[in-house]
Amino acid sequence: MAWTKVGRIFEPPGGVPFVRTHAALPVVDPRGAFYRVYFSGRDDQGRARVAFFDIDLDDPKARLPVSLRPALDLGPLGAFDDSGVTTSCLVNWEGRKYLYYTGWSLGITVPFYLFAGLAVSDDDGATFRRLSPAPILPRSPQDPFLTASPWVLVENGVWRMWYVSGSEWRMESGAPRHYYDIRHAESRDGISWRPTGHVCVTYRTAEEHAFSRPCVIREGGIYRMWYAFRGADYRLGYAESRDGLSWRREDGLTALEPSPGAWDSAMLCYPCVFLHRGLRVMLYNGNDYGRTGIGLATETPSGRAPAS
Repeated sequence: MAWTKVGRIFEPPGGVPFVRTHAALPVVDPRGAFYRVYFSGRDDQGRARVAFFDIDLDDPKARLPVSLRPALDLGPLGAFDDSGVTTSCLVNWEGRKYLYYTGWSLGITVPFYLFAGLAVSDDDGATFRRLSPAPILPRSPQDPFLTASPWVLVENGVWRMWYVSGSEWRMESGAPRHYYDIRHAESRDGISWRPTGHVCVTYRTAEEHAFSRPCVIREGGIYRMWYAFRGADYRLGYAESRDGLSWRREDGLTALEPSPGAWDSAMLCYPCVFLHRGLRVMLYNGNDYGRTGIGLATETPSGRAPAS
């Protein structure tokens, strides 16, 4: 699966109050001749909100204006998302847009808490409203620490979710370190979810301790998942499955590496893969969790052709 880097296509504008820094976790919404890209920008206090810009892949480096107000703002004081909301997945269903996101709140014994949330849009994605002030995946015996970064597909009336779940916190070098893997949940309506407890992708070395938002597409009889995994820094990973539950990691097939001296020299993270004119296209972040912006890579003709 060969990829060619097109380059960085978007940098945080800085002049927008709620997007002073970062353009993390790109999510793509196809819009005919162009794509809308939702992302998470941060304000002067480091709090994330959801913004968007539109892109024409025939001219991907053209200047891109950013939405002048958040598509999704912070939650109310004391809520699970009062300290940040970060993009994860967008589903178009029966005329409504479902934005699955991660809500952030600050902790004391650990630095933060994360829980998966849901907001919907009835104005074509300009703004989103929460269906509930509570998370859609709260603490449970299957997820006792945190839930985050949901990716959702709808298949034959069943909504399937792959998401990040905390397996533990450990004290290392005098500070708490998070450990989380990728798990699975199901729903009949996209709103009420049942965690299956099934671990889909997990650590395979002692250095690994976290996975980023998974991006899942189904091509024929194969589920393909892109994600980032980390020890010291994030790198892109890839896995395949026949049933969406049992996955085989094939990280080497991602074949996209940091570029020395560039905006993505130290880190590659938060991939979002979609089909454009019959080839896979990837948006991703570089150094410092999206501080340096969003890049574009395209599948080369020598790469594996997607199934129709």
